Amino acid sequence: MKGPLLKVENLVKHYPLGGGIFNNNSLVVRAVQDVSFSVERGETLCIVGESGCGKSTVARLLMRLVEPTEGRVLLEGIDIASLNKHALRDGRRRMQMVFQDPYSSLNPRLTAGQIITEPVENFERMTRKKREALAADLLKKVGLAPEIMHRLPSELSGGQRQRLGIARALSLNPAIIIADEAVSALDVSVQAQILNLLMDLQEELGIAFLFISHDLGVVEHIGHRVAVMYLGRIVELASAEALFANPVHPYTEALIAAAPVPDPTQARVEAPVEGEVPSPVKPPSGCAFHPRCPLAEERCSLEVPALIPIPDGRVVACHVRAPATGVDSQVAQAVDTHASAPYPKNVTD
Repeated sequence: MKGPLLKVENLVKHYPLGGGIFNNNSLVVRAVQDVSFSVERGETLCIVGESGCGKSTVARLLMRLVEPTEGRVLLEGIDIASLNKHALRDGRRRMQMVFQDPYSSLNPRLTAGQIITEPVENFERMTRKKREALAADLLKKVGLAPEIMHRLPSELSGGQRQRLGIARALSLNPAIIIADEAVSALDVSVQAQILNLLMDLQEELGIAFLFISHDLGVVEHIGHRVAVMYLGRIVELASAEALFANPVHPYTEALIAAAPVPDPTQARVEAPVEGEVPSPVKPPSGCAFHPRCPLAEERCSLEVPALIPIPDGRVVACHVRAPATGVDSQVAQAVDTHASAPYPKNVTD
């Protein structure tokens, strides 16, 4: 099938506030504002940003766990918002989710084998022999012994539970898996194991991932492309290699500068940002980042910047660094210096 596997067009989600006759019902939380991106088959697109930027809301919108205020989500060319209950149920086989907490996302009353096969049994009847064979096969795929299929989640470690969650997502043979902070609750050593597992499964099965995280080290390790969100909007979208080598948007610079550097001899690049993240109920006019941006100009407080393509293939929403008339010469030269292929080689342990 031609075209991207997943395409998001101008997605908007507002949550109304208040209630009752004395409250102001006109107030809304602008959780997601005009978000657009696509995910190709076999690709990992990461979404990063501070807490409250709208990352998890995007994930829920893609799964249609909540309805969008505006915009479209196209899965293999089909708008999931147009699907009725039965068609949506079938469509969800193609898009599955791995949640942040590997314990609360699993039914504590079911065994590991039952957790894996339950999604499949929603669509087809299986004999006991077939259920056990499926559970054993998927447990092996995620690096677990088939013998644990008879254990409860409480009898498993955190890493084993997250592998079990991945096995459950794989049971329906999806085209894309949405992983919302899928390793943030795990120890660092276990994180590396889960990330390498996801990369191996992608290479073996051709699955696409939408990986949501606030950990830039994790994103640099697993991502092909990265979308940076701030207060409900994407401000920069680029290949992972280009983004980490040369961030263009001031907010992207600040995020990377704030990340810990493992090498004590390596000098850190400072990108000072002052102030607090504004409220999504009353976001600033113009560019939402302008009250904290060291490069802000008068135009930044008046106009919302559009996502503008620049020479290395990325898009950036910044009046200063990527004006609508074209990229300034210094930024263009820096970007061209670090131009990269759309699918950079991932780091391995």
